[in-house]
Amino acid sequence: MMRLETEINGTPVAAEVESRTLLVEFLRDQCRLTGTHVGCDTSQCGACVVHLDGVAVKSCALLAIQCQGRKVTTIEGLAEGETLHPMQQAFHDHHALQCGFCTPGMIMSALDMVARHEGDLDERTVREELEGNICRCTGYENIVKAILDAAEMMRP
Repeated sequence: MMRLETEINGTPVAAEVESRTLLVEFLRDQCRLTGTHVGCDTSQCGACVVHLDGVAVKSCALLAIQCQGRKVTTIEGLAEGETLHPMQQAFHDHHALQCGFCTPGMIMSALDMVARHEGDLDERTVREELEGNICRCTGYENIVKAILDAAEMMRP
């Protein structure tokens, strides 16, 4: 067992973890943050995307211990009480989900995309950047619309 001290959604967390524990397992099983989903276990689907020090990462491909002293943000860390984050609100407003399984990972990837492009996005860029996130329900049309709408609202 190894001692892990990290920050998750703004809260300091200290725990004992096995060296082989994946970040997604730690978040779901030990922290009870089940918004981060396990989809494929091969880092292909993007359902497990979280932010590590503000950058999108696939938590199924990262060991929990690699987060030592770092900041992790999950989908649960975005809303301010009952007020959704603008990206979450845009997904809601544009009906950018059906079953919702991919939604947390899509939102976390979208936020990273908006930050890297400083909100200056077009449809082609969004579609290319979503390549690492699989949705089997929506056909992506409303997801792209939601991301573009949120990017406009979040533009500096």
